[in-house]
Order: sequence, then structure tokens, then C-alpha cells
Amino acid sequence: MAAKAKKARLMKPAEITEFFARLEAKNPEPKGELEYVNEFTLLVAVVLSAQATDVGVNKATRALFKVADTPEKMLALGLEGLKSHIKTIGLYNAKAENVMLLSRRLVDVYGSEVPRDREALESLAGVGRKTANVVLNIAFGEPTCAVDTHIFRVANRTGMAPGKTPLAVEKKLMQAIPAPFARHAHHWLILHGRYICKARKPDCAACPVIDLCQFNEKTAA
Repeated sequence: MAAKAKKARLMKPAEITEFFARLEAKNPEPKGELEYVNEFTLLVAVVLSAQATDVGVNKATRALFKVADTPEKMLALGLEGLKSHIKTIGLYNAKAENVMLLSRRLVDVYGSEVPRDREALESLAGVGRKTANVVLNIAFGEPTCAVDTHIFRVANRTGMAPGKTPLAVEKKLMQAIPAPFARHAHHWLILHGRYICKARKPDCAACPVIDLCQFNEKTAA
């Protein structure tokens, strides 16, 4: 029977500060990879991105957002019209229904504006905590951290904020991330997990923070 992997030790505060300082030096103004034209289209794009790739969502929404970039225009497009634009995206039937429902609620309750409030955002169809965090961060500059699979993996592997659930990791990250890096930390961690600290074979040889990371199974150069 194979030996159980050693648990990574917790990163020290000074190491976490250096971790983000290096990522900032490489990419001072990180951006999300979903394409959008305003707060409403950002919200729709994030809802559509659940269990889908940003690349796939972008391909579908480029034409969609040219004709439906407000809740009113989305409602005018109609459910079947929306489906025709997003049918290449996984779970598009359910996602289309959610987009129509959230569009109606934005018009009826929020004056067609995307609310800058977590509870209000999570009252919208198809919007959970992760989606709300993304919108609050990108649209409004709030220092939130949307824990997706990439951030969950990086936080646990590095020893920065280990946890068994996304919420547990989020809470630890919010305590661990130094204030000067709080706004962009979400993007730095996602991009690091997507392109360097990959799930199956992390590219440790290309990692700018390899000496700070506490992962015990680093790959060889």
C-alpha cells in the first residue's frame, strides 16, 4: 500500500506576502478571462461559466451581448432566442432559464441595475456565493475571493489556506491575504492554478513561487 502523502505545513505570513508580491511583479493588473461589456453582461457570463470553460462561454456570448446587453434586451430576446445563442455551453437549458429569471428580477426589483450587495446578488436565479464573489470583485472592486477548483487546489497545495470545502478555504484566504493584495488575489490565484499549478501535473519548473510553496509532491524540472 502506497504511503500517504505528507500534509503541507502552513505558509507563514511573510511567505504569503512574498508569494503575492512576486505574482504582482509578473502581472500587476490581472484580469478575468470572461468577456463582458458592462456589469449585467459580466453577471450573465459568470452564470453561464458554471461547469464550462471561459473560452467556450466567450465564443457564445460575443454575439449574444451585441443584441442583449441589458436585462430589458435579454427579456426581449426571449428564452428560445437566448438558447439559440448559448446552446454550445453545457447545461444551457437550465442556464437560459436562470438568465431570464435574473433579468426579470433585476428589472422588477433592482431598477435594471446589478446590485452591489452579496445577499441581493445571491437572491438572483443561478447566482451562488462564488458567482456573487466574482461580480463583487470584478464589477465593484470588492476584496472578495471566489474559490473555484483552481483556487481551492492552490490554497491547499501551497499551505496558504488549507480547507476541506470552498467556504472554509475562502474564510482562511480572507484572513491570510495581506490587505495590499486583497483586490487582485482572486485573479492571481486562479491564473496560477490554471496555467502553473495545474491539477494533474503542476509545472513546478516554471513556478515563480516554488520556494515558498509547501507542496510535498513538486514535479521535477
